[in-house]
Amino acid sequence: MENLYLVASKTGWEFITLGNLFVILVLVAWICLAANWLRLSRLLLSVSALLLLLVSALPVGEWLLAPLERRFSTNTALPPAPEGIIILDGAIDPVLSEAWGQTEIGEAAEQLTTLLYLANLFPDAQLVFISGSASISQTKYKEADNVRFLFEQFALQDRGIFDENHSLKTEENVSTSKTLINPKPNEEWILVSSAFHMPRAVGVFCQADWPVVPYPVDHRSQRGKLMRLNFDFSANLRILELAIREWLGLLTYRLTGRSDRLLAGDQNQCGINPS
Repeated sequence: MENLYLVASKTGWEFITLGNLFVILVLVAWICLAANWLRLSRLLLSVSALLLLLVSALPVGEWLLAPLERRFSTNTALPPAPEGIIILDGAIDPVLSEAWGQTEIGEAAEQLTTLLYLANLFPDAQLVFISGSASISQTKYKEADNVRFLFEQFALQDRGIFDENHSLKTEENVSTSKTLINPKPNEEWILVSSAFHMPRAVGVFCQADWPVVPYPVDHRSQRGKLMRLNFDFSANLRILELAIREWLGLLTYRLTGRSDRLLAGDQNQCGINPS
């Protein structure tokens, strides 16, 4: 059952992405038209046109991401002497990095720039990179290898701890990292992650009984400008798919016991809120 969950969670999304659903709707409408089922064909084409118009003109994905990105304070107060700084994988594209022989950083570059900032701010803190595998078919590409190279470039290699657990499950990566690092109850650890992913990440750390200080970065929604026309179909579709995937991940993690709450936040998370 566990293996079935892993396969379904990692491969199922490829078949239900919003972009693929648009293609399926249009294809089924064409089949209905060819079969002379005109009423059903018109209905499917109308639904497709309406969805395409909504996604093209409105930042629907940002509406879904904004509640997640507001769960934790931005630029939160930090502890005076944290034991370490944790960064989750996802900032580097290991497939492109392997193809071009250099580190290729994606949209979540703020995770790495913030890590560098915090590393300089807290020179005695340990730097922990938790790496799993996001894909069943591309497990040979290791993001940790490229992060090691960046650590060497930044002269931080002596402070780095790399947990290269190749599990497909975030909660297992966190659990094994906790076993490796063995944090003490009174220690303070800063967690750097994308703002939209922070509620799920903190929920997993809470489940592992590892309190953290969330430091969200890499925001995708425009705070204060959500009610606007935004004619950019490709960008809107990408953000909407990201938002749907994150909300499905939150729900799945809660229902399967991989997180101890649906939405962690400043007021109910298990981590430390420095004053």
